[in-house]
Amino acid sequence: MKGAQLGCMSRLKSLPLDEAIRLRWVLRDIRARRFIISPLDPADVQKLSQMGCIEIHNSLPVLTAAGMDEI
Repeated sequence: MKGAQLGCMSRLKSLPLDEAIRLRWVLRDIRARRFIISPLDPADVQKLSQMGCIEIHNSLPVLTAAGMDEI
């Protein structure tokens, strides 16, 4: 888990500022389940999943421990 956590944080920090801010808001939307009202961009979901910030459970995005630490 520690490796995934470091990967998520370091990868977000390496992104352009506007993209990192947008992805952090996506993480907040996932935590608050706002994606039910307003759909998430599939590209953002894929990127966060590859970074280890989220996982998909029963077709729904869920924050990992690394994702929770990021917000």
